[in-house]
Amino acid sequence: MDDITALILDDHHAFRRGFARLDDAKGTEALRAVWEPLATYLEIHAEAEEAILYPHLLKRGDPANAEEETEDAIRDHNKIRDAIVEARRHPVGSDEWWAGVWQARTENSEHLAEEEDEALPDFRKHASMELRADLGARWLRFYGEHPCAMGLRVRDKDPDKYIEENQ
Repeated sequence: MDDITALILDDHHAFRRGFARLDDAKGTEALRAVWEPLATYLEIHAEAEEAILYPHLLKRGDPANAEEETEDAIRDHNKIRDAIVEARRHPVGSDEWWAGVWQARTENSEHLAEEEDEALPDFRKHASMELRADLGARWLRFYGEHPCAMGLRVRDKDPDKYIEENQ
């Protein structure tokens, strides 16, 4: 079975490829064809991490770091969501749209680096392979249950409240 941390890294790679495809896209329709699925994928990924990974990191991660890693991740997800919302407020390809997309890209790049260097290694170190495989199965089900973000209430979350509810 797939390890949740490997599945998350697969998503991270797909995000990097998606943003690179935007660099090469020409014209409004090509930009839209790349951006809309990418933006939705970013939203589903954040919701999946918040539903599956971070509650377990809080319980099993290094007590000295897990709470801070989780708080950072929730704040990063909020910034990414907000940038997506901002981009969607403007015509695809406009300067304002590009500003929102660039903000999403920047926030996402920072988040991926932090998660790959801190949260995921912490989780791998403290979680059993059995748990990682179980969460990987839940991760795959989550994506299957929410194609195109159907059924998800994509919204910003208060990091302190999230931590309190998930410890």
